Formats: sequence, structure tokens, C-alpha cells
Amino acid sequence: MDIKGHSAIVTGGGSGLGAATARALAAAGAKVALLDINEQAAAQVAKDIDGIAIACDVADSASGEAAVKKANDAIGTARILVNCAGVGPAKRIVGKDGPMPLADYERVIRINLIGTFNMMRLAGHAMQSLPPLADGERGIIVSTASVAAFEGQVGQAAYASSKGGVAGLTMPAAREFAQFGIRVMAIAPGIFKTPMLAALPQETQDSLGAAVPFPKRLGEPREFAALVLHCVHNTYLNGEVIRLDGALRMAPR
Repeated sequence: MDIKGHSAIVTGGGSGLGAATARALAAAGAKVALLDINEQAAAQVAKDIDGIAIACDVADSASGEAAVKKANDAIGTARILVNCAGVGPAKRIVGKDGPMPLADYERVIRINLIGTFNMMRLAGHAMQSLPPLADGERGIIVSTASVAAFEGQVGQAAYASSKGGVAGLTMPAAREFAQFGIRVMAIAPGIFKTPMLAALPQETQDSLGAAVPFPKRLGEPREFAALVLHCVHNTYLNGEVIRLDGALRMAPR
């Protein structure tokens, strides 16, 4: 799909991977709606790229429905959805204070997995009504998994299982949406320089980067965004989870 002139929705667009993706899509000629629980952060990015910012709790049905409708009404029905909204708290299943509170686990699953599914179902439904492009394609959905889906570390039980769900969702969704000409992809990033990691001391960042076989550094959000753009452009990519990790394989802890 040629990105220029099409509309895109990016969740988690106010920071990190989502902000970089929104900027890259806009630079490629897309009209971009940035959805984020932090509308102010999304608005700052939207101002830079002539996009629109919309407050949205991706895990809430009504909030998601309202946000997708507002985005589609404002910039036209999106042919591109990129799911970047997510959280990644670290907590053991049973820690020094006892079992992990179930509410903590539920929160991660709701935002990372249910939120991805919620936006996929809503944007995917709207895409089905679009006229097909010359090659029969109507749209593409790119979700964010993680290498933790495959090598979750100690303390990542909630995060790893949520991202494992995103990875597992990709193929059945791609098969279901194939009849409408809608592709479904996921990217599994390794250790990236997101706001959470960027706040760590430089020594800690260097140590994390040194664990990557090559290049020995943290991933840059622009590199994630570049892969999103390639997924959009390359119509033969479908139903796949692509690792973007510099050949990193996570140790148990």
C-alpha cells in the first residue's frame, strides 16, 4: 500500500514507539490520528505532524468506539491501524510481599492484549466498508508484541503473557480478515529506547545495549517506525510476527 493520502490511527501515539510511528506515517504522507490515554502528550506530537489527538482508553469498549469514530470522521476511515499502547510493569508472581495482586495482572492483560483486540475489531470493522485498492487491499493492522512473548524474564509474567497473546492473535486475525483484503501483522521489539528506558542512568542503558549481539545498543523508536512503514508497503507480508531485536535472546533474569 502506498501510504500517501491514506488515513492512519496510532494508539499510544503520545510517546515512544507510537510517537515515532505517527511521525513516520505523517512524513510518508498519511493523515494521522493519535490515540492516547494522555491526550496532552498526544496533542504535542499531533501539533508537530498536523495530526489530531484523541483521548482513548484502548481497553474500554465505549472509549475505543468513540475514539475510532472521531478519528474516522475527522480524517477519513483509516486504512492503517498501528497498536502501540501498552504498559510493562515488572512484578513476580509470588514476591516478598506474597502473591501478585490479581488486579495488577488484569490491568496489564486489559491494556496490552484486550486493548489491542478492541482496537483491531473496531478499526477492522470500519476498514471492511472501504473500497478496495487496485490490488484488492483495504487496509493493514500492525500490533506491538515483544521478545518477551517468547523469552519472558523473571518478573515479566503479566507482560510476557499479554504480548504472547498479541503474537497468538496475529495469525487467526490475518486469516479472518483476508477475505476483506485486510492484512494483520505484529512486530516484536527487543530492548528499545522508550521514555521508560531513557530515564535510566546512561550506565544502565549501556549495559542493556551491550547484551544485544549486534548492533550493541538499544533500539531506536525510528527503527520500529521504519519497520511499520515497510509492513504497510509490502503487501505480501501478512500473518507474521517479526522480531526486531538485534538477535537478542533474553536471559531468564
